[in-house]
Amino acid sequence: MSTTTTTSSAPGLATLSYLHAGKWVTSGTDRYGQVNNPSTGQAIARVPLCTADEVDAVVKTAHDALPAWAAIPVVERVRVLFKFRQIMNERYEELAKCVTREHGKTLVEARASVQRGIEVVEFACGAPSLLMGQSLGNIARQVDAETFRYPVGVCVGITPFNFPAMVPLWMFPVAIACGNTFVLKPSERVPMSANLLGEMLVAAGVPAGVFNIVHGDKVAVDTLLNHPLVRAISFVGSTSIAKYVYETGTKNGKRVQAAGGAKNHLLIMPDADLDQAASALQASAFGCAGERCMAGSVAVPVGRIAQPLVERLTKIGRDMKTGPTDTGDAVDMGPVITREHRDRVASYLGIASGEGASVALDGRDIPAARGEGFFVGPSIVDHVKPGTRLARDEIFGPLLSVVRVDSIEAALEVGRNCQYGNGASIFTKSGWAARQFKHHFNAGMIGINIGVPAPMAWFPFTGWNQSFFGDLHIQGTESIQFYTQQKTIMTRWFESAEESHIDPVWRSGKA
Repeated sequence: MSTTTTTSSAPGLATLSYLHAGKWVTSGTDRYGQVNNPSTGQAIARVPLCTADEVDAVVKTAHDALPAWAAIPVVERVRVLFKFRQIMNERYEELAKCVTREHGKTLVEARASVQRGIEVVEFACGAPSLLMGQSLGNIARQVDAETFRYPVGVCVGITPFNFPAMVPLWMFPVAIACGNTFVLKPSERVPMSANLLGEMLVAAGVPAGVFNIVHGDKVAVDTLLNHPLVRAISFVGSTSIAKYVYETGTKNGKRVQAAGGAKNHLLIMPDADLDQAASALQASAFGCAGERCMAGSVAVPVGRIAQPLVERLTKIGRDMKTGPTDTGDAVDMGPVITREHRDRVASYLGIASGEGASVALDGRDIPAARGEGFFVGPSIVDHVKPGTRLARDEIFGPLLSVVRVDSIEAALEVGRNCQYGNGASIFTKSGWAARQFKHHFNAGMIGINIGVPAPMAWFPFTGWNQSFFGDLHIQGTESIQFYTQQKTIMTRWFESAEESHIDPVWRSGKA
């Protein structure tokens, strides 16, 4: 069955299926969500909001498939992922265009996100080495010790709207390489890319029940969080939901890694290369329309560089072209995900003067904003005061707040007062300033002259504070630890009566 079907209740509008036991299934739900093209504001698909019984059945199928999949040698499991990688490369452009259509990223951004996802598949293909245990012979007299890694069981991924392909790829390739089975619950706003990934993985030969997809809202999420057969949950989304997922999942005895929101700071020292810093800030703040947890949302210029930096950023932002991303026209930035989110981002420009700040660049005043799509242009608010909503809230859009300070100590203080702790960057030519920043700024991912310090697949995504709930982070070797459980074995052998009569020449090894 196809991943989509057309129903008479919505003529011409595709209704997505969900993946259960290797087959695409039409949901029996009476509740549906609508998938929109943010560039046009038009509906492009219906997504079923699966029932609790449907989710329960999928989890049970994944549990039934677990023993056989876990027993397959890891070198054979990763051959499925090698084939999956090959298919992803062959259908790379198709997947990128799907991301662009349902999310609104520019095609360049969508391609980059797919590539970052492929890199996690490549990392997972190294599982035969990554799953190796430890051993030490004769740890005590005639006693040997060793460790083995085993899968934890049925794993779940609950993923956000902002990276429809990349974030699911952060999770399930590593989980299934480690011998687990997996249930993916993508955002109901962008489910089409997830289904396309499912098609590719089925084509790669993943056994039925090893990888499954359910669509839905809170009903599906709560069923997964409370299901007794689910052993581990990976989540990326807002801080409030991350906290809920973590608390609910752990209360039910599950492993949970829950990545939340962010308010990332970009510190610009007086000695920074202004052109390089401004270009990096533009990409960080306005790339992907600011809808990423590693977006730079607060610029913290130190001293005399503040005014020329704001002037440079304002010019760069004004020259950017914002518009539809699915027409083939070259644009620098696309829409945000929904009409409601566009209005929320724009509302922060409306409160600027009341908080003692000034709007240096108003993204509400662009031609694209007068169309049907969900557009707000690059925006800059200057003279933002620490502690205000513009400095504190996660806006999650193309709006950069500028907090001017007089010293690096004051900049570090701005970071210490932030409830989040995802990423932060400094722009400087000073090794001393860079060292102070990387050791003392309150964030888990640090960039030095880098606008978006997001780690690649081989390193963990190490958010701090309210940006992460859990112990083991997504990506890198921490993901191997998260998706496996260790067994330590102590071995001691005694000589039997039969062996005591063995030819002494043979026993001495001199035969």
